[in-house]
Formats: sequence, C-alpha cells, structure tokens
Amino acid sequence: MSKISVSKLKNFTGHRDCIYTLERSSDPSLFFSGAGDGLVAKWNLQQGEDGQLIAQLPNSVYALHFYQPENQLIIGQNFEGIHQIDLNANQEIRSLKLNDKAIFDIQSHKQLLFAGTGDGTIFIVDMKSWQIAKQVRHTEKSARSIAVAPPLDEVAVAFSDNKMRIYDLNTFALKHTLEAHNNSVFTIKYSPDFRYLLSGSRDAHLKIWDSSKKYELADDIVAHMYAINNIDFSPDEKYFVTCSMDKSIKVWDARSFRLLKVIDKSRHAGHGTSINKLLWSDYNNLLLAASDDRSISVWDININL
Repeated sequence: MSKISVSKLKNFTGHRDCIYTLERSSDPSLFFSGAGDGLVAKWNLQQGEDGQLIAQLPNSVYALHFYQPENQLIIGQNFEGIHQIDLNANQEIRSLKLNDKAIFDIQSHKQLLFAGTGDGTIFIVDMKSWQIAKQVRHTEKSARSIAVAPPLDEVAVAFSDNKMRIYDLNTFALKHTLEAHNNSVFTIKYSPDFRYLLSGSRDAHLKIWDSSKKYELADDIVAHMYAINNIDFSPDEKYFVTCSMDKSIKVWDARSFRLLKVIDKSRHAGHGTSINKLLWSDYNNLLLAASDDRSISVWDININL
C-alpha cells in the first residue's frame, strides 16, 4: 500500500476575489494566477509570498494559457476577449474581441488558439494574424474545458449541456458526441499517454473514457460530494489530483484510478471554500491549489510505495 505524506508549505495571498485559474510558465518555479478581481499575477515558489502584477482588467479572469513558442501569456477577460502578454517585456501586445460572454478555457496547438465561451462557442484564433479563423458551436450551453490530444489529432471540449464533444484537431469537424454526465461537465484532461480522457462534473462523478475505443466509458467513480472543478497529473505521470466545490483535494493512482489520499481543512489545514484549480508543478513536485478564499495553497506531496 502506498504511503502519502502531505505538508502545507505556504499560502500565496493578494487577490481581492475568488481565484479561478492557475497556469505554468517556462520556469517551473514561476506560475500565474487569475481571479474575479480582474488581476493576473506572477508568483515565485522560490521566494516569499508577494506576487508580481502582470495585468489588471475590469472583468473576472477564468482562463489563462501559457503560449510557450513565443513566451506569451494569453488572458481571457470575461465579456470582452483575449489579451496577449509578452512575458519578456511584461507588457500587452494586443487584444482581440471574441463575444460578450465569459471565457472558461484557452488552449493551443501549433499556431492555433482555442477559446471556449459561455454561449457554447469555440473560437479558433490564428496566433500569427491574431484573427478569428473559425467558430464552432453545437450548443448554447457553456464550453467549460478544452483538452488537446495531438497524437490522436483530436481536441475534446466539455460543455454545460452535460456532453463532451470530440473534434478533429485539424478541421474541427465533429467526430463524437458523448452523453457524458448528469450535469454540467466542468473539467476534462487527457492522461499523459492519451489513452484515457478524464472528466469531472457538477454531478460529482469522475469518469474515465478510453480514447482507443472511441471513448468507451472505462470507469465511473463517485469522487466528491459536490462539483469537480479541475484535474491535473503529477510530473511523473503516476498520479493525478481532483479538486471540488466540497473544499477537498483528492490524490488518485493514474493506472488503477484508486483513491490514495484526501487533503482537506480538518486534517491538513486546507481550504475552507471551493477549490477551483490545481497545478502539480515540476518544481520540487509541489502541488498548488486556488480557492474561493482568495488564496493559493502550496503542498509538498511525498508518495512512497
């Protein structure tokens, strides 16, 4: 049986509203956060608890995406559009209006950017021309989460109509529609080998879909008490974590999908409100969690088999 030790190292504070998203950078010790206060900040895991302001926007930020080829941060500003930040110069280069809805997720592949919005539209943006290349819409319900699978030439999108849709990565033609959950699908993530697509929903279920079998359902787990907000894998790809509106983080075995550890307020001085986003960092294997309580917790996770 595995033995897991969890210790809380610090809290990053400074946001004035709920923190909705975390994002990596080119340096494993640095990461970004976006919140309901419209602030985007950069934090350093090697230093103290003070962050650096990257951008200040008038509306909530639910989505951040690090565009590695150009060392840029793409910010989704709710009700307005996306902003392109040059991280070398620490300044905004340009912005692009999408629609007047919330932006829930942003991902990329090569020079294309994918943004999912609150009316179910997926915007495909050409990074070179900074123009909308295509719009795809199969429902009026929110496009909540996007997962790109280059080895499969597919991109998966989770929606608030309880469905997941699988698109061709090159043409964005619809390939599969999955009746995924009994409520809004909040988060999806491919396993590192792209064999499985994991989904978490407002129905509190964690589901495992086999991509090699046209996304046949491989497992259905009642994983939390309330909505599952996010999923992330460990740097060594052996484990993954889920977080929930029930204020807990859970650690799972990535092969057996067995629950290994629960991190919560009563046992580990965890968050007392909804945990919205996770980031399992390459830096010292630290796990980061962003919450409605306006803080980012940093956890040291040690797993001994």
